[in-house]
Amino acid sequence: MRLSLVETTDPRVYDDAVRNLPITSALQGWGYGEARRTLGQTPARYLITQDGRTVGAVQLLRKRLVPGFSTLYAPRGPALETLDLLPAFAEAVRRVARPTDALLKVEPPVPFLADDSVTLPEAYGPLRRAETEQPEHTIVADLTRSEQDMMAGLSSMARRNVRTAEKLGVVAGRDDDFDAFWDIFTATNERARLGAFPRAYYETMLREGNAHGGEAYIVLSRYQGRALAGGFFLAMGKGTYYLFGGSVRDDRVDGQGSPLKDAKAPDAFYWNAMLDAKRRGYELFDFWGIPRVLDESKHSYGVFKMKLKFSEQRVWYPAYDLNLNPAAPAIVRALRWRKTQNNLRKRGSADDVL
Repeated sequence: MRLSLVETTDPRVYDDAVRNLPITSALQGWGYGEARRTLGQTPARYLITQDGRTVGAVQLLRKRLVPGFSTLYAPRGPALETLDLLPAFAEAVRRVARPTDALLKVEPPVPFLADDSVTLPEAYGPLRRAETEQPEHTIVADLTRSEQDMMAGLSSMARRNVRTAEKLGVVAGRDDDFDAFWDIFTATNERARLGAFPRAYYETMLREGNAHGGEAYIVLSRYQGRALAGGFFLAMGKGTYYLFGGSVRDDRVDGQGSPLKDAKAPDAFYWNAMLDAKRRGYELFDFWGIPRVLDESKHSYGVFKMKLKFSEQRVWYPAYDLNLNPAAPAIVRALRWRKTQNNLRKRGSADDVL
């Protein structure tokens, strides 16, 4: 089997292919690549063809490392008709790669159940299992069920908290207030000692993610007008992905000076984000990242427990690398060292967040 990569500069043609392929992800959408451009990465978009027929699409981010070397990265991609195309896709990338491209990393957007009955593939042809850039372990929810079945699938605590929020008048849904989202996101990152990209990255993703065939949107949960929880979503095809967000503590008091009752705004956020996605026709809700190793002393454990209340379907999205020149192994070691140093500087720990 021989595949060809045909570069396209037409965002609508490209996003139309990504949106309609059975194996796909919003991170392969044009808007995500434009956001990455603000970080100094260069996106290149290709239709993957076989005998003149489009069988896939891929957004490759070229990331410069040091003078003379770069990597190619397909975030949660490529989008394909079938995973059987991956070996031939790898060979097609070899033919379009530059001499300075040392490594290709792909993250095929097919979830594998995270249980002992499933063995993750170690290779697809020349592609070998490797460390992911996006969260490898996540929780997903099936939105094709009825709303009653979705509610029944929540933990008893989540159901109770969602009802409490409704009784108190919490309002959660799509919202245009980027500043409110940014305040929540920034406060959460500071509290958990997490890093973030410049604001322009998220603003670009919000604008460009809506421009050519996908969706980028914000959901906020408000109590008495104040936004207390929220998140940023990127959607494409049948799936929506909760990429960024968090919550803030409500320090307000009532007329007698007593703290306001806990309105369970985060629970209302998750539940209403799921309902919003279902009502708009999405079938997959990706909660986006839980820890590989559970440690109750870490912030990520609390995030895991919160998401687990809304779905127990844990999955893996493994990544695979292809060495494009002999320098690749040394570059992989250097990237791992740089990531460790960033963790130490930002959080005082060598461990990854997830």
